[in-house]
Amino acid sequence: QVQLVESGGGLVHAGGSLRLSCAASGRTGSSYVLGWFRQAPGKERQFVAAITWSGVRTVYADSVKGRFTMFSDNAKNTVALKMNSLKPEDTAVYYCASTRMLTIPRSTSLYDSWGQGTQVTVSS
Repeated sequence: QVQLVESGGGLVHAGGSLRLSCAASGRTGSSYVLGWFRQAPGKERQFVAAITWSGVRTVYADSVKGRFTMFSDNAKNTVALKMNSLKPEDTAVYYCASTRMLTIPRSTSLYDSWGQGTQVTVSS
């Protein structure tokens, strides 16, 4: 089992930037995938980005492609999500999740460990 703790959320104006971090502990390794998801009030949790633990492959949702960058720091057992050009529609609770797969899934049902979430609010 992997334990995940997110940090770095907050309030920012539209066009601003934030960096989220996810610290992983427990069973991790090259066969793991770490993902970021978000959930706005009244909406389903949606895929944002994911990365292989090695950092070799990343996948992004179309809505964030070109604005968000996900990267891993294996030495620190963390992954981060750098969010630029933020929009009000990016407002949500952001969750870090992990799974042990050879491909990078986008479905929430394929991730088995979740963090507690961190709030990101983008004002217009």
